[in-house]
Amino acid sequence: MKNIFLVGLPSSGKTTLGKQLARQLRYRFVDTDVLIVKEEGMSINAIFAQKGEPYFREAEARILRAIRPDSKLIVATGGGVPYFHDNMAYIKENGISVFLDVAPEEIVDRIQRHSSNDRPTYQKQDTQLLENLQQRYRDRFPFYSQADFTLKGESLNIRQLLNVLQEVVTV
Repeated sequence: MKNIFLVGLPSSGKTTLGKQLARQLRYRFVDTDVLIVKEEGMSINAIFAQKGEPYFREAEARILRAIRPDSKLIVATGGGVPYFHDNMAYIKENGISVFLDVAPEEIVDRIQRHSSNDRPTYQKQDTQLLENLQQRYRDRFPFYSQADFTLKGESLNIRQLLNVLQEVVTV
C-alpha cells in the first residue's frame, strides 16, 4: 500500500492526525522531524543553531528519500519539506499527499498553547509570529496545494481525513 504524506504548516495537526490515521488504517506512523533528530543525535533547535537551516533542509530531503515507497506508512512531514529540494515532486511520485490547510491565525494560537518552544523558525515570544507565518503560508502554498487532497479548517479531525482518503485507501 502507498505511503500517505501529510503536509502543512507546523502545528497544523500532521502528527496528531497522522498517529490517529495510522491506528485506523493499521499503518505505521513516522514523523520526519523525529527521524532527523534520531539520525543527527540532537534536537532540531540544536541542528539549526550548530549546523544551520540549509543543513537541516538537506537532512529533511535525505530522510524523505530514505522512506521506502509502498511501506504502509503515514508520514508527518516537517512544515518546510514540500518547499525545498523538489521534495513535493518526490512525495507525489511516491505516495498519496494530504495538505492540512490551517489558517496562520490558528497556527499562532496553537503555538502559543504548546508547552515547549521546539520550533526553531517559530518562537512563542516572536512579536512578528503571525506575520512570519502568513508569509510562510504564502510562500509555501504553491507547493502545499499540489497535494492530492486538501483538508481545510481550524478543527480538522480523523473522520474528515478518512473521508477524504476513502477513495484511495480501504477504510
